[in-house]
Amino acid sequence: MRVFVDGREIELFPGAKLADALSKCGANPAPGAIVGVVKGRGEKSSQTNSYWLLTTKGKLRIELLDNDLQKIWHESIDRISGCAVRWASADGVAFGPFVSQISFSRDAREYSRWEVVLGAAGFDKENTQIIFVRRRHTAAYGTPKDGGVLGHIVGGKNTLDRLQAGDRIEGIEPIVEWQDITEKQATQDLTMLLVDGMEIFTTVQAQLQEDSPLGAEFFLAVTRDGTLKVDSVSSSYVSSDLLLKEPVIFEHREPRLEGAVTVRTSGRGLGRIFVYKQDRTSNPSHSIVARITSGMDMIKLAGPGQSITINVKPERIMLMGSILKDAVKQMQSMGIATEVTGYQGEDAVVVRQEPGATMAILKGKTVTLHAVPSSRLVAVKLYSDLAPKTLDYFRHVTGLKERPVGPLPVYFVYENTLLFKPEIDALSYKELLPENKPTGPVPAGSIAVSNQVSKKVGMVGVKTAEDRRYGPSGEKFEATNLIGRVLEPEKLKDVAEGETIFIKEVR
Repeated sequence: MRVFVDGREIELFPGAKLADALSKCGANPAPGAIVGVVKGRGEKSSQTNSYWLLTTKGKLRIELLDNDLQKIWHESIDRISGCAVRWASADGVAFGPFVSQISFSRDAREYSRWEVVLGAAGFDKENTQIIFVRRRHTAAYGTPKDGGVLGHIVGGKNTLDRLQAGDRIEGIEPIVEWQDITEKQATQDLTMLLVDGMEIFTTVQAQLQEDSPLGAEFFLAVTRDGTLKVDSVSSSYVSSDLLLKEPVIFEHREPRLEGAVTVRTSGRGLGRIFVYKQDRTSNPSHSIVARITSGMDMIKLAGPGQSITINVKPERIMLMGSILKDAVKQMQSMGIATEVTGYQGEDAVVVRQEPGATMAILKGKTVTLHAVPSSRLVAVKLYSDLAPKTLDYFRHVTGLKERPVGPLPVYFVYENTLLFKPEIDALSYKELLPENKPTGPVPAGSIAVSNQVSKKVGMVGVKTAEDRRYGPSGEKFEATNLIGRVLEPEKLKDVAEGETIFIKEVR
């Protein structure tokens, strides 16, 4: 029996299972990740409501709305082809005239950029024109009472701003899309029986965008566990919300072609990662950060809540948390010049690196590492299931959302309590409602954040001894959100006010 695993052909005995194929190829999907299985491929054509308009300045793609104006469009399409620009202004550009059976009113309407409108010039249906709107404005175009919007421009948008007097529509082509009818599925059942000719996919390969060093690092943070978690799916993309609402700057704009990976850098969905299954135009809120180079079948198979094994190249250079001498040796082996600041003893560990972005380090061939004694790097275990909203705040202000190590400046030390004031102030946009409040004595080593019941909301604290009255942040229990525990409490015995410790989350 012949099957294919990630493009590699192998022979198996009849009755072989999915586990047998993975074992023979040495394929190791991440724990909990899906495996894609394709049994047969095929496709069929389908007519759409999309058209290419071929103009003397380039192509416009329009998508018709499902309304009564479609009938006029289909009746007039041969007459629209060949029409020249009747007028062009900052508001829009109109082609015509052509005869139609359009009804019209004399009312003014508001129109938005990218809308396609049918109207009767001079309120004469024999002077019908098709108008492409360049900016929001109000006008009376002799349109039907509902406003006359036929559709929207969805492709070739740059062409619209170049059209002027003398240009023409040279042709109109309906867009035929191919519907995938492949028999395929996503599974985690390794006992699944295989049949001859099956294609098996275990891993997605991605290549980072060199022109987007910060966005690429953001994507590396999202996939640092070797998986891409899918939170939502549409016909054109899958998206991941692991770092939703985390800020990232815009770096690189180009069309979002199939396989493009973008991060939303502004507006609703800030920090959301998108992987495109179909071509879409560029967007000023979407920065290209990577491209899928193989495994698109996995992207197209994945459903909400599923995880995909992903291999991103180049691999992330993340030295924070590493033993200093090991980090220096690694950089030397890669030909990267290394400068060290801070503590440089035998037990030194890296807590900061500059630049922080992998692509910037590879491009500049240099990195600066800041180290501290290992006694100032403290391992913690966080209660993700018990205090998810508070941990969203905590990981944000310490940087643990994107990096394995985060700073905690010591604010105050007294009796059995250590208080820390995070470097980042996020209280203006992160809520800290009561969550996972103590119901009994607080054990030694507990970590907490004071919630909105407290006057000192957002303060982080650690208890060095059991306490029956107050939480780790020095507050009463109702003002305390427990978020985790310190795994190495002995490292906190001699901590002093004004210094900074660093924490490392054990997952």
